[in-house]
This record gives sequence, C-alpha cells and structure tokens, in this order.
Amino acid sequence: MDQRAISLVICTYNRAKFIGEALDSIAKQTLSPALFELIIVNNNCTDNTEEICKRFIAQYPNLDINYVIETNQGLSFARNRGIAESKNPIITYVDDDAYAKADFLERIYNFFSSNQDAVGVGGKVIPRYEIEEPEWMNPYLNGFVAKMDKGDKQVKFKAKEYPVGCNMTYTKEILEKVGGFNNKLKWRADDKYIGIQVRKHSDQVFYLPELAVEHSIDTYRTSDENFKKFCLKFGNEEAIRVKDVGLRDFFIKALEFIYKLIGSFVLFVLFTLKGQFLKGKYTILYRWWATVGFFK
Repeated sequence: MDQRAISLVICTYNRAKFIGEALDSIAKQTLSPALFELIIVNNNCTDNTEEICKRFIAQYPNLDINYVIETNQGLSFARNRGIAESKNPIITYVDDDAYAKADFLERIYNFFSSNQDAVGVGGKVIPRYEIEEPEWMNPYLNGFVAKMDKGDKQVKFKAKEYPVGCNMTYTKEILEKVGGFNNKLKWRADDKYIGIQVRKHSDQVFYLPELAVEHSIDTYRTSDENFKKFCLKFGNEEAIRVKDVGLRDFFIKALEFIYKLIGSFVLFVLFTLKGQFLKGKYTILYRWWATVGFFK
C-alpha cells in the first residue's frame, strides 16, 4: 500500500444545495484516481442528497467511491465512520459545502511524501458568500464562517491552533491512536477536540497556504437567527468538551469566556471610534450568546 494514498471523507447532512458542486470539485482533482478514494457519509439526510450522490457515482465509474449511511446523528459520528471505512493511510476531511482546488489532493499527497514525520495538515478556507460579505464581519468572527488564513508561508500550527474541519487532514494512525472524534460533540467543537488530542502525541501538524478550499456561505447562515443559534451552540459544545476533561478545565474555560466577553466591549468601543458600529455590535453579540450557551 502506498503510505501517501488518501481517503477523502465528505460527511453530509441535508446540503443538497451544495454537495453536487462539492463532489464535482473532487472529480476534477489532478491526483491520479488510483491514489485516493472518496468516502461519502450520509448522516441521515432527508432531502435529495442521496439522489445527487448516486448520480455522481454513476457518472464517474473511474473513481473509487464508497457511499455509506451513518444513522447515529452528529458530525463526530459521521467523521468516525469515515475513519472506520477508510482503507488508506491519510484521511482528509472536506465539508459538503466546500470546493477544493484541482490540485488539492495532489498537494496533500506530495506534502506527506516529503514530510514523513508529519501527522496532519490544514490549509486556507476561503468564504464564498452567496451575495456578499456582511458589513459586520471582522477577524474576530472568522470562526463563524470557518475562515482560515494564516498567511502565505508554510508553518507548523502553534499550540492551541489546529486545522479547520472544512480542510483537515490527519494520518489514520494518529486518529486511531487518539481514539477518533468525541461522539459527545455533535458539531464544530470536534475540530478543536481532535487537534488537542493529536498534539498530546505530536506537534507535526502543518499549515499549507496553497492548500485551499472555498466554503459556501449562504444567506441564511449570516442571518441574525442563525448567528444567535451558532453562538449558543458554540458555547454549549465548548462546555461539553471541557467538562469531559475535568472540573478544573471547565472553570478555567468559564473564566476565559467571561474575559473574552469583557474584551468584546473594548473591541466595540474601538470599532465604533473607527465608524464601524456594526462590527463592534456583532462582536459583543458573538461573545454574549457564546457565553450564554456555555453556562446554559
């Protein structure tokens, strides 16, 4: 077996609007189909995602595609199913609403060819807005749209940094060593969880600026309704994650949330002084609803 061969995992839940184009970007990869497999994990979709996926599979018989249904609801369950189904040493996760550049998999393959001690890699995640970027978006809200941009140089991720799940690759060996993703986390906190667990064993996780995907951000995602829902869920998942570690970690994280909430008021003043009231307002709202979610 080629130790650089890749299992590309796309976990999907009711994203029929985007998954067709996401899959098409995989069909256009410059890496030889002999060097990667595509695993599509349907996490109980109720829209026509299955129809789109099966049509794609029929259209590209040259691709090694494994389509499975994971009945346990939650992203961590779906990602763990991807690990279980994978037959290659490198596992790459791309979201069902993300579009990989044509050389995406080839760059991952070449990176692990020349960095044999590496256990993980991530790259840029570039938001693709359905209409336009909201006026209130700012760097403190990058997590809301899963934006990742650490510049244009290859560097190792620092402590407390990790690849964004929209563009996240680890060796199967390290994922199995850490026990996979935490099934108590149903959403975004599993990116952070797995990054922390991997670092306990190795710091050889790298950021590659040329390894890029575009991430679709539709109008609903930037609505006030979804913004509040996102922030509450983010805070709640962080509480679940740290409680699982221990009571001490929970209290430390609680203090961090309160500290950042206070800091958001400082940022509000700074933004407002620059004539950017909305940026300041949404920064406060982000930290307020996240804090409410954490303690709720």
